[in-house]
Amino acid sequence: MVTDNAPRLPLLELDKLTLAFGGLKALTEVELQIYEREIVSVIGPNGAGKTSIFNVITGVYSPTSGDVRFAGESIAGKSQHAITNLGIARTFQSLRLFLNMSVKENVKAATYGHTKASPAESILRLPRARREEKQVEALAAKSLSFFGERLMGYRWDQPAYVLSYANRRRLEIARALATEPRLLLLDEPAAGMNPNETHEVTEVISRLRDELGLTILVIEHDMHVVEGISDRVVALDHGVKITEGTFEQVATHPAVVEAYLGRDPEALAEA
Repeated sequence: MVTDNAPRLPLLELDKLTLAFGGLKALTEVELQIYEREIVSVIGPNGAGKTSIFNVITGVYSPTSGDVRFAGESIAGKSQHAITNLGIARTFQSLRLFLNMSVKENVKAATYGHTKASPAESILRLPRARREEKQVEALAAKSLSFFGERLMGYRWDQPAYVLSYANRRRLEIARALATEPRLLLLDEPAAGMNPNETHEVTEVISRLRDELGLTILVIEHDMHVVEGISDRVVALDHGVKITEGTFEQVATHPAVVEAYLGRDPEALAEA
């Protein structure tokens, strides 16, 4: 029986996570726990190991040692499609859209891993294939409608290459939503955007949690975005977690200041 005093279990847990390429350590015994409906941001200078964390969580790399647990189950070393089917989706720092496919086709492409109809059933338009196609259509429409007029109406049939950069970013998130994740990993969602677009992205990330109930792990360099969305912030440097806490705690931590600027706060004040 679950009581109010029952321990709160993390949705995602990194346990002494280490990733090495020969003699080079990209991550060194990183510890992290993320709970349901949290938004956690990972910050750090280039080369800090941020994307390496995403790559291990999503199965691009297997950890050298340590473990990754999702909903209490170890996922270290599992295939990428198996991890997606468990409920983890991601976007990428560099857009990975099918530019010659329509907006709606881009989103539908993310759903076919969940369908069961065989190629023959699809070709012959048998009942299961028709039923699943309706489900795919509905799921794509639902994912795109989250972004309102930005990705609705006539845009559904437009090729992705005609979209603005900001709308391509939105489309990539919509495609991730179509996999029906519990945990969403966003890799620099505000990269390359102007201030107005950045503000909209900040609102979108908050809505993903508040309206869809998602748990979100974000890599972001824009500190305005990090400050605006984060329940907690984790700072990395050279693959090592150097601190964790609220935005204010992390942003003023001497090790974080030194990692970004190369000098401690006292030296900066004297300068």
